[in-house]
Amino acid sequence: MNRKLRHDELLTQRLTNETALAAKRHPVSLLLHNIRSLYNVGSLFRTADAALAEKLYLCGYTPAPPRKEIEKTALGAVDSVPWEYEQSTITMIRKIRSQSVKVLALELTNNSRSVYEIEKNDYPLCLVLGNEITGVDDDVLAECDGALEIPMYGVKHSLNVSVAGGIALFEAVHGWKKMQALVK
Repeated sequence: MNRKLRHDELLTQRLTNETALAAKRHPVSLLLHNIRSLYNVGSLFRTADAALAEKLYLCGYTPAPPRKEIEKTALGAVDSVPWEYEQSTITMIRKIRSQSVKVLALELTNNSRSVYEIEKNDYPLCLVLGNEITGVDDDVLAECDGALEIPMYGVKHSLNVSVAGGIALFEAVHGWKKMQALVK
């Protein structure tokens, strides 16, 4: 029979902020472009921590810590996830690409691939998440190496940005781990 783990048992399995920052991270980052909601930003910090993502890039008018609204949903993850702010999303994408990182927008386009089709040559990877209403701007999309989408099976064709970011991030980490297991 399954038994729910107690809080003290969970704590023995967790990294500290210091060990998390020093840990070998998964080669997947998130770039948040013009995200309006501080709660979405905090949620994405928490998700990036849970996935041991490489980094969070906050761009445009995406709010940055310290902000109590971010902290409310991040639950301390602003201290365990490397992050950087840059006003210009395009400048940041160019900087990321200059480090041989593939930059893929999470956006519905005429050429987007499913997040379930991430390939070995897509790593290291930075996923660009766009505004809650307008998505990834056309000029930002033009700077990306391509686009990924989450298949939609119902009436709606989108998810909340923090939910979509979490799905894509964990699928990218899962894909990376599967590829690494094949190498061993």
